Amino acid sequence: MTARTALLAGATGLVGRELLAGLLADPGLAAVHTLGRRELPLVHAKLSQHWVDFAALPTLPAVDEVYLALGTTIRAAGSQAAFRAIDYDANLAVARAARAAGAKRLGVVSAMGANARSGIFYNRIKGELEEILDTLAYEGLVIARPSFLTGDRAALGQSTRRGETLARRLSTVLRPLIPPNYRAIRAVDVAAALLRAVPHARGRQVLPSGRMQGAGG
Repeated sequence: MTARTALLAGATGLVGRELLAGLLADPGLAAVHTLGRRELPLVHAKLSQHWVDFAALPTLPAVDEVYLALGTTIRAAGSQAAFRAIDYDANLAVARAARAAGAKRLGVVSAMGANARSGIFYNRIKGELEEILDTLAYEGLVIARPSFLTGDRAALGQSTRRGETLARRLSTVLRPLIPPNYRAIRAVDVAAALLRAVPHARGRQVLPSGRMQGAGG
């Protein structure tokens, strides 16, 4: 089999960091390209870093598969408009540019409550992104819908998110009583589930949070 190439947007986030580690460790991948606004403190023979403005992307390198892990919160972004610019506009721009460059398969980190008709702004934006990605004619589209994420945000220079902290505590204390889709989930599990599904994806596939639990071992 010909060695694959991959593109990752959002390598500095909780799931993105785990995706990058998995991609670089994959012997079936010859090259990994990352898109970001700042340099990663990492050197690897497979890795090519591209510093970009997501609102004005250059022509992207030809790759086989794309991973979208760009995301923030309304609180961190400062407004709903700023949140949408990252979680919807930037992810869509990368997906379109990568498809134009020949990418065939795409994996995206969405959210458990994603629904384009939701009354909750966060969930609505996630749902709208899922719907428009489905129109881009990728051979395979894998949508990961995690519940609250757990991981070391401090190591990334990020502040702890209150909802994630509460969900982690509840999932620890009340785990048997909480349905799998609503339990907090490790970022490494979300990344592992995408890394397994995307290279062989055909059509549209949704990975609910409960199904991804434990995927990272």
